[in-house]
Amino acid sequence: MDTYQHYIQAELTSWLYQMKKPPSIGSRLAHGVQKKINQIIPEKVHKVVTAAIENMVKAVITGSSWIVPKASAHLTTKEREMKVRSRIKWYRNSASAEGAITGAGGILMGFADFPAFLAIKMKMLFDVAALYGFDTKDYQERLFLLHVFQLSFSSQKRRNELIELIENWDLYKDQLPQSFDEFDWKTFQLDYRDYMDLAKLAQLIPIVGAPVGALANYKLTKQLGKNAMNAFRLRLWT
Repeated sequence: MDTYQHYIQAELTSWLYQMKKPPSIGSRLAHGVQKKINQIIPEKVHKVVTAAIENMVKAVITGSSWIVPKASAHLTTKEREMKVRSRIKWYRNSASAEGAITGAGGILMGFADFPAFLAIKMKMLFDVAALYGFDTKDYQERLFLLHVFQLSFSSQKRRNELIELIENWDLYKDQLPQSFDEFDWKTFQLDYRDYMDLAKLAQLIPIVGAPVGALANYKLTKQLGKNAMNAFRLRLWT
């Protein structure tokens, strides 16, 4: 094992520890409050929001017109990951600029950030997968991307469940939904909405919305990129 492989293993070990650690008291309290709020919201509202997010995500993740980068099979592991990091940096900066622009516009522009930021994050996942050598046209690979996305934008309790699935993907993948229509979109939208509400609520406030939007999008995209890298490392080098 060369020096860079040792580096990967060290990062993976640290990352897995973070994904598997039990929820903190603060995390449990926040999740409890959000759960009570979601119970108060009428089921009809949940259905509308679920349908909206489902259609939005499906439109992005099933898009066949996206062009993804190609990495030579002859690249070393370090060279491949340098390309991955470069793509993540590009999307991170793009997301930050988009967050600043929409955040500057207050509530109305803040709402416009939702689909734009979602598309940026999903496209980044496609690029990262392709650079690691995975076929993003394959349904199961797109389903894997959805699980990496969920892992990044959910409570610690939910992460504990998802990391086991991702860590043992080859054992679980054939038991998963056979189409996107069968996917658990309600849980997906609740996890994502609750997480993003906490992270980006201040973006809707005029004046402070621009720096908050830029910083939030920067950190959230960086976090997703880190999780994607380690998720693919698990499949390739463990």
